[in-house]
Amino acid sequence: MSHQRRITVLHRVSQMGGVLVTVPDTRLQDLYDKLQKCLDSQIKVTNLYTTSGARICDLEAIRDNEVLYVEPEEQDNTNSIEDKKQSKDNMGHGFNHVTSHFGEWIHLNVGGQQFMTTRETLTEKYPDTMLARMFSCTDGLSWQSKADETGAYLIDRSPVYFEPVLNYLRHGQLIIDKGVNPQGVLEEAKFFGILPLIEQLEAAVQDDQPITDGTPLTRRDLIFKIMGTETGKELRCQGLNFTGANLSKLDLRNINFKYGIFKGADLSGANLSCCNFERADLSGAKLDGANLLGVKMLCVNLEGASMCVANLEDPAGTRANMEGANMKHINMEGSQMSGVNLRVATLKNANLQNCDLRGAVLAGADLENCNLSGCDLQEANLRGANLKGAAFELMLNPLHMAQTVR
Repeated sequence: MSHQRRITVLHRVSQMGGVLVTVPDTRLQDLYDKLQKCLDSQIKVTNLYTTSGARICDLEAIRDNEVLYVEPEEQDNTNSIEDKKQSKDNMGHGFNHVTSHFGEWIHLNVGGQQFMTTRETLTEKYPDTMLARMFSCTDGLSWQSKADETGAYLIDRSPVYFEPVLNYLRHGQLIIDKGVNPQGVLEEAKFFGILPLIEQLEAAVQDDQPITDGTPLTRRDLIFKIMGTETGKELRCQGLNFTGANLSKLDLRNINFKYGIFKGADLSGANLSCCNFERADLSGAKLDGANLLGVKMLCVNLEGASMCVANLEDPAGTRANMEGANMKHINMEGSQMSGVNLRVATLKNANLQNCDLRGAVLAGADLENCNLSGCDLQEANLRGANLKGAAFELMLNPLHMAQTVR
């Protein structure tokens, strides 16, 4: 089905009682007949004119979303000579704004696409925005802009992203069509300075950031994202793909990486304190020497990862939570893990040599063939843990029978 063009038609002299109709694909006369039924019956529709005064002679000449005018017949004597003179003057100078019972209409040409709205829409609800300042003057524009051949004010922005912004000014609701990137709409909102819309879009962009082409993000991408986030505001990166990215030695504290993908990523020496990696995939990642104070890693996948000499012990008392984590074949040799929660975690064939596990919760953990040689397990909770084949050589403190249930 072909897309039907829509036009707005106003009376020439009164500029009142405008109607919005679709353009038929048949004859120009069919359009006249259609308008005759919609408009005031006292006005006979015999011609249509553009805002520059040109008469429409062909249906193909009518553009989508164009504004056209009906020329009343001479028998309409209700208008004064001055009104008709004004109408004649308007025909020769274009109509970048007209007045109707809906208020003063303004024509915009945004990136080559025509938009029609009222001055009230652009100025009343959010008077501090750029659009409000541009069109706030009632006796003429305070912002001097060039006009196109139809008299519409030219604005060099993307029409795709401008349309949701204009609709927001009309009814206060953020509506973005499928296929339109919210990030682009956010940039338009920032350009025009519409603060309430910016806040909504930032939340939408941060909560749901689709990576449509599947391309992993880079160190540069993350740094730009951090720089663009206000100080003290939580940075959300849920579900983002950082496969193989070099994020070493970055300060990434308090970032929400829930469901993130970090396969083979380099996070060595990074400050990941209080980050949320719940159900994230860090298989094969490198976290050697990383700071993980108070980190949340519930059900995280750390299979085959390297986390040597990492620090998970928070002097303030906030415990790292790795409950239910998959840590098969992980290498955590020499890490500080005092008080860490590893309840029901899977540590088959893991290397935990010389780790500080004082007060750690390993209840129900699978420690089959895990190397715990040289560990400090004082007051660690090993109840219900699977210790088959686990190595406990050179223990700093002897295990008490009360710590395990075989």
